[in-house]
Amino acid sequence: MVASAVGYGIDGMDNLILGVALTAISLDVGLSQTEAGSLATVTLIGAVLGGVVFGILGDYFGRVRTLTWSVILFAVFTGLTALAQGYLDLAIYRFIAGVGLGGEFGVGMALVAETWPAKMRARATSLVGVGGQAGVLIGTLAAGPIVTAWGWRTLFVIGAIPALIAFVLRNRLAEPEAFTKIERERRRFPLRLLFADARTTRSSIALLVLCSVQTFGYYGIMTWLPTYLSKQFGFSLTKSGTWTAVTVLGMAAGMWIFGQLADRIGRRRTFWIFQAGAIVSVLGYSQLTDQYALLVGGAIMGVFVNGMLGGYGALMAELYPTAARATAENVLFNLGRAVGGFAPIVFALIAQSSSFAVAIAFLAVLYAADMLMMFLLPDRKGEALQ
Repeated sequence: MVASAVGYGIDGMDNLILGVALTAISLDVGLSQTEAGSLATVTLIGAVLGGVVFGILGDYFGRVRTLTWSVILFAVFTGLTALAQGYLDLAIYRFIAGVGLGGEFGVGMALVAETWPAKMRARATSLVGVGGQAGVLIGTLAAGPIVTAWGWRTLFVIGAIPALIAFVLRNRLAEPEAFTKIERERRRFPLRLLFADARTTRSSIALLVLCSVQTFGYYGIMTWLPTYLSKQFGFSLTKSGTWTAVTVLGMAAGMWIFGQLADRIGRRRTFWIFQAGAIVSVLGYSQLTDQYALLVGGAIMGVFVNGMLGGYGALMAELYPTAARATAENVLFNLGRAVGGFAPIVFALIAQSSSFAVAIAFLAVLYAADMLMMFLLPDRKGEALQ
């Protein structure tokens, strides 16, 4: 669980450090605004590809071995980013680092789900999600001072260190018993098992919608929230960062709460509670104007909007057999991430035609659709994995 949480923390931290460093990178190597903005897109494309590839490899060669490969790939090419001299090599390094990054979430979740007791499965996968938010928080607090003191290149060298820590941890792990019991012949072409029959196909479609809404809301809020606080309410850069950090803390707290509830009252009911809470909280936040109300409201919104993330690890683990578990976790989550990657653009378009408050409120419609998807997913709380 610790190894997987540190690995997913790398994912969260990487998103932050790239955003913080973009201005300094652009000035240093002469990037246009379009080139600078495309680096995040290139990383995301790599992550989606890596999610598919490493998910399949995880079901064929093993969870621990595959996670080790992914973290080495990420660490090497994140470190090489510090040596980049222009747009082309920057884009190549970011793309390959993204490929490594894409293997972290799903394979780590499969590993944790297969090694923890069924009665604590959602709590364990939720703690992996908390690890991701810890990475975001570290990136939020540390990236700016590091760039100011030592420059953007040092930031990427330091950014590779957690990956090396995760590698050391994983190097001491054995494969889960659930995986080792599968004959090698059954480890081939796991992608087809996501659509093995009508019920599984419905589950895969529903989960893809859930993951898409989850990442759409996250990317939209985390990308534009500091700008919204700055332009709409006149917050300074430091103050906007502090208010955003409180929202991130709310997200981490929400994941922990989600895991506790899901192991006690079931997956479906817990998702419904958080989805309903997300609808109410985003609508409420869009109406706030007092700075302290925004602080508290941001934390509450964070609890419900991103608290569900850790629950996907347990939910997907219980819906797919061991032969396809890592593939399902990685492919569905990263395809959802691809859809969610459009959130900053959609938010910008809505904000331009109306306001950012309306863009946030728009999320309520998506969370309502999420609630309907839960009818398509069986609740297998406490059951043994297939």
